[in-house]
Amino acid sequence: MFPKRIPKKPKRATRWRSQAHCNFVRSHECCITGCTDRPIEVAHVRFGSGAGISQKPDDFRTVSLCRAHHARQHEVGERTFWAGIDVEALIDEFCRQSPRAAQIRDAKRERELA
Repeated sequence: MFPKRIPKKPKRATRWRSQAHCNFVRSHECCITGCTDRPIEVAHVRFGSGAGISQKPDDFRTVSLCRAHHARQHEVGERTFWAGIDVEALIDEFCRQSPRAAQIRDAKRERELA
């Protein structure tokens, strides 16, 4: 007899998403000092996010990177790419300046309580 299939765990439905915040992040220069390349992409920062493997973190955990640096972030891995750069401070500053700052604060509070 062929065994019963194990159902997949549902993807988390609690991911905070905001096109307005992503557009805000995308409207800035690359976060790598001295880089003026274009186009700018929204780079999600996974480490420290609590998102599991193959799960994209919340949109508030994003920074602006040019296409080349975003590709490099994925090639070398986030910990290596961000070594020596306070990426958490960058994320916090984008969150503070965002047009969705109030919603981001609420989402972060909800995660702290969970």
